[in-house]
Amino acid sequence: MARNRVKKRHVPNRQWPALVLDHRTLLKVAAAAVVMTLAYVGTGWLMDRPIDAVKVAGTFERVSAVQVEAALAPYLGGGFLSTDLNRLRRELTKLPWIARASIRRRWPAYLEVTVQEEHPAACWGEDGLLNTDGILFVEHASHVPVELPRLNGPPGTQTTVARRYFDLQARLEQRGLSAVSLTVDKRGAWELQLNNGVLVRFGANAIDDRVARFFQALDQVIASRGEQVEYLDMRYTNGFAIRWKDRSAKPAAMAQEIRPDAW
Repeated sequence: MARNRVKKRHVPNRQWPALVLDHRTLLKVAAAAVVMTLAYVGTGWLMDRPIDAVKVAGTFERVSAVQVEAALAPYLGGGFLSTDLNRLRRELTKLPWIARASIRRRWPAYLEVTVQEEHPAACWGEDGLLNTDGILFVEHASHVPVELPRLNGPPGTQTTVARRYFDLQARLEQRGLSAVSLTVDKRGAWELQLNNGVLVRFGANAIDDRVARFFQALDQVIASRGEQVEYLDMRYTNGFAIRWKDRSAKPAAMAQEIRPDAW
């Protein structure tokens, strides 16, 4: 019986050349490594020099550059590179009137700070100020612009009230009107005051439906007689009621209050 014979392949032994460094070469390599390390560390140390100045940019009405510098001063003890810019931004936005802040490093050793102030959109309560996001950014302002609308409600409702106001205001502006105040009480009842003196009572239930009905009434009934109206009562299931300033002068067709069954 024949057997298959496998011929082994001869692999010659290879001798790798040995790497031999004399003590002089080793010293040179070590010295080069030390120099490179020192250069790297030294460069970082030189660049992380103390901050020379803070330059503040922006349009200032409520916040001054001095206030910005004072807010940053306790956190500038580090170097140009090691100072935490994110922390500086957070500290700046804690100032009541600063909405946003950006900070950049500028060579050789100063910081460039740009701030954007809050823009009050409404007054909250007696002397609080709301921004365009409905956030109460100043609880007690020393001066409240008289042209701001007055919003009010229980603590913690400022954003809800502001959003309702912004929605009503946008729709009123399309009709040449504006809202001067919007209030919600502890029971959840809403009351709106227009710039023509008309008071609108929505109550506490089905507010969206009553708001829609209010604008229907405004377009179809009140638009031409707004100056004669004292208030609108929208607290009905399907209709509303009107109180006239001078009841004796109201048109005959409007002699009776409009009831739900008449709407």
